[in-house]
Amino acid sequence: MTDSPEPPSFRLAYVPGVTPAKWVRIWHERLPDIPLELLQVSAAEASDVLRDGGADAGLVRLPVDRTVFSAIPLYSETSVVVVPKDHVVTAAEEVTLEDLADEVVLHPLDDVIGWDRPPGEAAFERPATTADAIELVAANIGVLVVPQSLARLHHRRDLTYRPVTDAPQSDIALSWLEDATTDMVEDFIGIVRGRTVNSSRGRTQPEPERRQRPEKSGGRKPAAGAGKGGARGSSGAARGFRSGSGNAKGAGARRGKPKRRG
Repeated sequence: MTDSPEPPSFRLAYVPGVTPAKWVRIWHERLPDIPLELLQVSAAEASDVLRDGGADAGLVRLPVDRTVFSAIPLYSETSVVVVPKDHVVTAAEEVTLEDLADEVVLHPLDDVIGWDRPPGEAAFERPATTADAIELVAANIGVLVVPQSLARLHHRRDLTYRPVTDAPQSDIALSWLEDATTDMVEDFIGIVRGRTVNSSRGRTQPEPERRQRPEKSGGRKPAAGAGKGGARGSSGAARGFRSGSGNAKGAGARRGKPKRRG
């Protein structure tokens, strides 16, 4: 006795800071028979997970290799500076990169902003992770610029953040292997794009059956408004017009003026 095959499932990778809960809920409502498996991966390893088939699609941070992956940009994140609550930066509602010129700005190895050159003064060494950098901020070693979702993810009571108006933003996208655009990937694309369940642009819909037209008969088409009997009557009238007594000339003579009697 052979084991029955496991039902198909959809594997979705996502990077820290991204919250896929809303899309996952819609998936379960629309496709309750297909499990959705969530896999959290670091921003650096997301591409490798998708390339190796560890996930069918991923909510990732751009850029990705567009020669290998398809990507649909979803939204851009504001960058913020994370500081202790008593830091001078908290006096303003928002700051600029110039305001951080005299600060030690931590630059973790897993940075996702992709600076050409981070603002401020460099720390003695780069923290291994964003979580490590947060600990250093709490110890008053420096400040940290990250996407707002990561500031919320690593929230601490003794820290706060302010938007940095001219800092680069981080773009979030849905990405998958270009050569692996499956029906389930199409379903998830429809969900993140807000399409309705009946949208023709979600999963490829089967082509509707075409109605077969009745075969054309070899005879002439009957006159409009005439049934079978009418068709026979018309034929009879045609024969009458061809006969000598029933032709148009004879009928016209009978309809002339009556002759006067002498």
